[in-house]
Amino acid sequence: MHFTKQDIENLDKQTRVHFINSLSGFKSANLIGSVDNQGQENLAIVSSVFHLGAHPPLVGMIIRPHSVPRHTLENILQTGHYTINHINADIVEKAHQTSARYNKDVSEFTAVGLTPHYNANCIAPFVKESKLKMALALRSTQTIELNQTELVIGEITDVYLEDDKAYCQDGFLDLEKLNTVAISGLDRYHTTSGLTRLSYAKPNTTLQTLNVTSLK
Repeated sequence: MHFTKQDIENLDKQTRVHFINSLSGFKSANLIGSVDNQGQENLAIVSSVFHLGAHPPLVGMIIRPHSVPRHTLENILQTGHYTINHINADIVEKAHQTSARYNKDVSEFTAVGLTPHYNANCIAPFVKESKLKMALALRSTQTIELNQTELVIGEITDVYLEDDKAYCQDGFLDLEKLNTVAISGLDRYHTTSGLTRLSYAKPNTTLQTLNVTSLK
């Protein structure tokens, strides 16, 4: 099967959206927790979180154009803080429901049955049921001229792991121990099965298989 540019343009809108969203493969599944200056909470599922750098620890995400109200983006711009919470298999349906278009005065936490959790290091709410939570401070926002989406860049300030055994001796995180799921397309969720870990690649050097060893 071959799709030309014209074939893609000729697809009806919803088919094209599903098709193009599937092409980038498996994506991370996260819930973004935020709050406005009046304390109104918001929780939104996002599949566009990506690593930008380790020092400083920067994470990016893409938010759809701000041509209509985007409560998550508006809250982040107001307060400068937000949380990223991994979705696990136990909360997939509740997490997916946060994509519904709730009014500004409705907390998605309450609407879908998830629990906001606060600590002194971050004004934005975490998802209590998530097994890997991150607090972030906003560092940059940029409008992508090609399609008017918003690139949000944050610096990780705190990380919380539910299971210490997921943290390996070299810093690698065994996400399967946290039951973290992935997304393909817009609405397909996946659990994962690790294949292998390989050593740092160098010319003329045989790759070695690395053990996934956690701290005991």
